[in-house]
Amino acid sequence: MSQPIISFSRPYRSARELDNLRDVLELGHVHGDGPFTLSATNRLKAITGADHILLTTSGTHALELSSLLLDLGPGDEVIMPSFTFPSAANAIALTGARIVFVDIEPVNGNVDASLIGRNVTSETKAISIVHYGGVAGDLAEVVRIAEAHGLALIEDNAHGLGGTWQGRQLGTIGELAIQSFHDTKNIHAGEGGAIIVNDPELMGRAEMLREKGTNRSRFLRGQVDKYTWTDIGSSFLPSELVAAVLDSQLAEFDHIQAWRHRIWNSYSAGLSDWALAQDVSLMTIPEGREHTAHIFFMLMPTHADQTAIIAHLRELGIVATFHYVPLDSSAAGLKYGRTPEPALVSEDFSSRLVRLPLWAGMTDGEIERVIDGVSSYSPR
Repeated sequence: MSQPIISFSRPYRSARELDNLRDVLELGHVHGDGPFTLSATNRLKAITGADHILLTTSGTHALELSSLLLDLGPGDEVIMPSFTFPSAANAIALTGARIVFVDIEPVNGNVDASLIGRNVTSETKAISIVHYGGVAGDLAEVVRIAEAHGLALIEDNAHGLGGTWQGRQLGTIGELAIQSFHDTKNIHAGEGGAIIVNDPELMGRAEMLREKGTNRSRFLRGQVDKYTWTDIGSSFLPSELVAAVLDSQLAEFDHIQAWRHRIWNSYSAGLSDWALAQDVSLMTIPEGREHTAHIFFMLMPTHADQTAIIAHLRELGIVATFHYVPLDSSAAGLKYGRTPEPALVSEDFSSRLVRLPLWAGMTDGEIERVIDGVSSYSPR
């Protein structure tokens, strides 16, 4: 009899999520900014140490809100890595600003900071980076470049809640940062997100843009006697049902992270000899960083090996997968961006990367099956 399939990702079920949802429905405050929005926000503040956080309907919306807060528009350019999710690029393109794609480091998939400095122009207004896999890249150089040229820094921290760089929490380094709570993330609400506003001067406007361009938040706090349209904006505020699920997940943050790290560490130890013998590079964590165990990846020797090991594992009932296709080569990337220097490392990294199953809830037996399955493959 064949063994059950080990999925690549599975949403975590927290202990209180059904109770929280029931409480929302019984209270009758189903729209946003209720008690669970407040509780979840405070839990995020405790994890990150950030003073200003607003929940959003998705990480994508948090990125779009960031672009609006920075007043990006035609004539502006934003430098970002080609190897990332389309939402980060969409948030720029929607404003009419131009994307400038640069390449990544060959080991951890983070932006090559030296290429940012080489491509700053008089039109450059911001830098957008992703902490790939919940691991910080060369932030010292990124921050130096941003400060030297007066550029805003957006941290796409969709993978990095709880990760650190030189003791600093990821998401608290740039003027703005975003979190994603999609169900593939360590902490999820099905769909959901947050914006971390590290520049306090942007917080008042962020509240208004998030609430359809109105000053409703000030009205709810009793600061004005009625609310009105004050700025551009959209409906970025999640419902209390979303916040209730998120709050229940955040309550178990330490437990979820410990489980994921145990899986990550098991892969790292259990596959090290095989990887060395087969010329496979395993994900590593540079000194001075704490990662989030969001993913565990391998870089296979060739693209043919990437395809072959994914197929090999599927035959064993194990779902592994690749990741981003570099944006500079995509149809939308060619239309809305420019790539001053070919993103050859991104192309190579994407063509050889394989991510293994990793989710809180995996049993020891499932972890061993993955390790055994991977170890039974021999690169071509």
